[in-house]
Amino acid sequence: MQQTRLEKAITILNARQDKPEVASHIGDIDARALLIVTVVYLVAMLSVPLQRTDAIIWFAVYPIISAPLAHIPYERLFRNSLYVLPLLFFIGIFNPIYDHTPSFIVFGITVSTGWISFISILIRGLLATQALLLLIHVAGFNEMCESLRRLGFPGVIVTQLLMVYRYLEVLLQEALTMQRARLARSYGRSSFRASMWGAFVGQLLLRTIERSHRINMAMKARCFHGSLSTSPPSRWDTAATVYCLIWIPVILTLRFLDITLLLLSLLQ
Repeated sequence: MQQTRLEKAITILNARQDKPEVASHIGDIDARALLIVTVVYLVAMLSVPLQRTDAIIWFAVYPIISAPLAHIPYERLFRNSLYVLPLLFFIGIFNPIYDHTPSFIVFGITVSTGWISFISILIRGLLATQALLLLIHVAGFNEMCESLRRLGFPGVIVTQLLMVYRYLEVLLQEALTMQRARLARSYGRSSFRASMWGAFVGQLLLRTIERSHRINMAMKARCFHGSLSTSPPSRWDTAATVYCLIWIPVILTLRFLDITLLLLSLLQ
């Protein structure tokens, strides 16, 4: 039987909760090293000025090289990152509307700095999403949170991240139950009027509040002490050190060296 979108989302959540069983070239590296490199990558890329679109594009080196090392086709990683494209579109669409400062002319068409910053926002968002997807795919969400705790991140926030991720499945399960009930009473109809969707969302909210209350009671009955158990901590080894020593200088070079200008000067 073909899975619905909600069932596929639940399957993906469960698969990304722990480290994948299939071994990869960087799968055995300590999650702290993966997290440190990812944070350095995000900070370096997001600190590039919006008008430097050429410099931002060079940061695609990290996901393009790391994806095959994690046994993930980059095409699939790129397609998965496109889900955030509508959000990025609404974030940056006002830039070309309010910023009409001319930047350069191409084939007689004047390109404003607003359009350049808009394209930069799209590229930044896609690359940042790809880096985070790589981190979660290789390390797993639980081990990533454990790495945050071991690096000194506040335990309260780590626990909140774990609970949000774990009980997102609860929300999807409630939505799946309501969807199946709706389809069972639809008598073959595949579309419904808009007023029914308002009631559907309201019922989903009430069901999740009730379910969260039951979960809270169960946690108190089990003497919840403020932290959730995760995967056993891994050890920092030579591979983790080498991984950081390779990628951090590369990322800093991409940030502080104008590679485009350097290549143009070499070609002249």
